[in-house]
Amino acid sequence: MRKVIIIWSLLSFLFFGAEVFFSLPVEPVCYAQERAGINEWDFGVVKQGAVLKHDFILKNETNDILAINSIHTSCGCTASQSDKRSLMPQESTAIKVTFNSHGYSGQVKQFVYVNTDNADQAIIRFTVKANVIKED
Repeated sequence: MRKVIIIWSLLSFLFFGAEVFFSLPVEPVCYAQERAGINEWDFGVVKQGAVLKHDFILKNETNDILAINSIHTSCGCTASQSDKRSLMPQESTAIKVTFNSHGYSGQVKQFVYVNTDNADQAIIRFTVKANVIKED
């Protein structure tokens, strides 16, 4: 029984107490945090054929220069571009996204992939979605 208590205590420390005990500072490595509302935009209900636009903000939250190597989309119906190809530390740029809803119906979700030179987060994904309805 004593061994079980010792093992349980050790495992509890490793899972719950080590983080507080060592409390090492963490450098931000995420340029665009994966949170709803930052990396995702919902156009809501739109009529089929509408061309929709939204700008995401990409911020370099590190102390190094960030290069935007390329931007790709998940579909030909979605286009994207960046105002800048290189960001100084703490600098931001708009990632402009255009979605053409022609030929779509119902819930649609498309992705934009920003490829960077950062090894910790080489690809940043943005999402646009809409509920496309046909006009009668």
